[in-house]
Amino acid sequence: MSQLALLPFAELLAQCTTSAVHLENRDVYAVDEEDQDLKAWRAGELATEEDPTSWWSSFHDVIGAAVGRGVSVQRARVISMPATEYIRFEYACTPRNLAAGEDVRWLPRDQALGLLLPVHDFWLFDGQLIRWHHFAGDGAHLRDELDDRQAVAAQTAAAFRAVWDRAVPHREFAIA
Repeated sequence: MSQLALLPFAELLAQCTTSAVHLENRDVYAVDEEDQDLKAWRAGELATEEDPTSWWSSFHDVIGAAVGRGVSVQRARVISMPATEYIRFEYACTPRNLAAGEDVRWLPRDQALGLLLPVHDFWLFDGQLIRWHHFAGDGAHLRDELDDRQAVAAQTAAAFRAVWDRAVPHREFAIA
């Protein structure tokens, strides 16, 4: 793997021309920028997607701009059931992703049997460039790295497609 300079996510997505796919495999994330929303959700005070001024962020701008250029942005989440507290929170926030233009699907982990999946979450840009996410066991984000190995990109694309084909669209999926 070549040593690639880690570009910000917004720059990677801005360079995208056809697709950006994101695979999430974890049941718990401990990401600082979500702390306020997680606390609000726990208190039953999470702002709904009907009021984007209260939650819209630069992330949503970047996604919306990419989708506006014709880039397909897809996110698949492989989750354990029953869902963890964090996944229930993430499910509650997903309408925000949809409002920005993402297509999101869910796959219960027991329905992923037989699939060969990467152990790390990733974004794959235009089927060519992978941004791997490294997390600690407790869900804390450690670092990201870029990977331009075409054989690995092809494998991650195939893994994502296998999950996507089995997964349920957000609007049809219910968290128990």
